[in-house]
Amino acid sequence: MASPDGELDDRIDYAIFADTQEEPEPVYDHLRWLQSLGGPPILVDTAGRLGDDLIGGTNSMGQRFASIPAFTSATPGQTGGMLRRQCTAEYKINVVERVIRRQVVGLKYRQRMPKGVKVVQYFGLSHDEPRRVSKVRNRFVGHPWAEGRFPLFDLEITHSDCAAYLKGKAIPHEVPRSACVFCPYRSNAEWRHLRDTDPAGWARAVEVDEALRRPGTVANRNLEQSIYLHRSCLPLAQADLGGRDVTGGVAHSECEGMCGL
Repeated sequence: MASPDGELDDRIDYAIFADTQEEPEPVYDHLRWLQSLGGPPILVDTAGRLGDDLIGGTNSMGQRFASIPAFTSATPGQTGGMLRRQCTAEYKINVVERVIRRQVVGLKYRQRMPKGVKVVQYFGLSHDEPRRVSKVRNRFVGHPWAEGRFPLFDLEITHSDCAAYLKGKAIPHEVPRSACVFCPYRSNAEWRHLRDTDPAGWARAVEVDEALRRPGTVANRNLEQSIYLHRSCLPLAQADLGGRDVTGGVAHSECEGMCGL
């Protein structure tokens, strides 16, 4: 936030976690650990349970669901296309902006941002993620009261640098990656890690994957192709997660970098 004289400082007033209610359990364990450290308050808010809204075919406002970037194919096992990613906006970006406006600044519904208020958001995007940084920067165009900052990117700190830094800290557990358990932006190694370390999360991912192809599910209405979470376009429970690893490829480069928020 801005100081009374209008100058910006580097003090972190709040952290915000937009909860899809579908994170792996280690993420919630890590969140509770962070909250126990006595640092800046971590504000948690949610737009609803993403998987339930996906299966039910509606979003948190009862409208048609904002889709996830799942894979589509007319023939099982043959790569097809991808659905549009709309979940990030509703379940992450909009939630963060609502927390800023309502809880941080104290605005009422539809109230304009007062003059003289400046909100600075810090994003932990590393130096090897230029496309993601560019996408997030563009969201601040036309909003004079808001500024996005990217300290890791600006200091040329890479993902490997971050991993090495965390290993050197006295953290009592491995720092988990934040993402819905059924997020299609996963490599085979990440799917295996979910399956082998988080049985409940894996079961939920399989449940959502199967629901996407269930006849009558609103999420697949008017689609001539079937929907899959795994890029092989096979049911997740049957997909080969071993052998040659399937990387994130284009999917990872398209991620907007909001899941850690």
